[in-house]
Amino acid sequence: MESNFVDYVKIMCRSGKGGRGSMHLRHVKYNPNGGPDGGDGGKGGSIILRGNHNYWTLLHLKYERHIFAEHGGNGGKDKCHGTDGKDIYIDVPCGTVVYDAETGKYVCDVTYDGQEIVLLKGGRGGLGNFQFRSATNQAPRYAQPGEPMQEMTIILELKLLADVGLVGFPNAGKSTLLSSLSNARPKIANYPFTTMEPSLGIVGYRDNKSFVMADIPGIIEGASEGKGLGLRFLRHIERNSLLLFMVPGDTDDIKREYEILLNELRQFNPDMLDKHRVLAITKCDLLDDELVEMLRETLPDDLPCVFISAVANKGLDELKDVLWRELNAESNKLAAVMAEDTLVHRDKDMTRFADELAEEGEDEDIEYIADDEIEDIEDYEDFEYTEDE
Repeated sequence: MESNFVDYVKIMCRSGKGGRGSMHLRHVKYNPNGGPDGGDGGKGGSIILRGNHNYWTLLHLKYERHIFAEHGGNGGKDKCHGTDGKDIYIDVPCGTVVYDAETGKYVCDVTYDGQEIVLLKGGRGGLGNFQFRSATNQAPRYAQPGEPMQEMTIILELKLLADVGLVGFPNAGKSTLLSSLSNARPKIANYPFTTMEPSLGIVGYRDNKSFVMADIPGIIEGASEGKGLGLRFLRHIERNSLLLFMVPGDTDDIKREYEILLNELRQFNPDMLDKHRVLAITKCDLLDDELVEMLRETLPDDLPCVFISAVANKGLDELKDVLWRELNAESNKLAAVMAEDTLVHRDKDMTRFADELAEEGEDEDIEYIADDEIEDIEDYEDFEYTEDE
């Protein structure tokens, strides 16, 4: 069954070109020397991104291969202004990042509801010959063409906005913890890779306070090389302020598994190691107090560690206290400010995800042939004047 969670789409966008100005001389029997009356061309439509909190995924854009704005209308006689092309709004969920598909470079970022970003600006309309009249040039026989359209193939990538991101191997208890702390109901089963798509949950805290927790599919050793589900879903914790590492208590070597997870994050994006981290030892209902004390001695000293059991509801209040304290630490707030709205790894190579989607049929090549060829005009004021035959 096809998943409804879509976090990566590729779209070819094109703004509208500006309308041509009119070159017309008014000549009627009651006014034989009417003079120039050519109207201006209309502006082309723009492509505008708009944040919309009603969307949680990019599913509505999955089959949108081309998005074209309207062209501006040409000017007419009697100083008639050409019609303006209609702007096209692309509604995206908050947390969407845009990259140029040709270069892989960061373009923009939509972070809050109602935010509007002009992705491609429509071309301005050309001036009609009426605008060029003067005492020494009473009958100009030229007008401006409109500005050309702009084209770009973009990649929209969704990164969930959350305070705490869960990191762990498959069957580490991430989904169980999320369902215990929030009203989220992720799929839970006793086999690896039960979670196939990220999910969010709001965790309630004291005095009506709360924070958002994100669960992503489990990663395994070698995920940076494409094993398991790869690193495709790690983008959803790039913006999290805090990373909660989860390792089962019945693991042979807890510290080694933690180092493996840390290394996979390093392979994906070294900047993620600068985030605050908390280690949760799950399934501790299987451990007695003596074994817990023995395990504490083997854990990293510089890392807050909590022993929990989501099934037995053990240690969850302590875990929330630790998470809240780390989230509100001054060093963590400073790191968020220094990271420029917590967006990291802006210049990453998007081809690594394109290869994965190509196997799923998500990243087909886009072929487009323009209906006409327009030479680029660098400066609007330096347009060549053209006569309207």
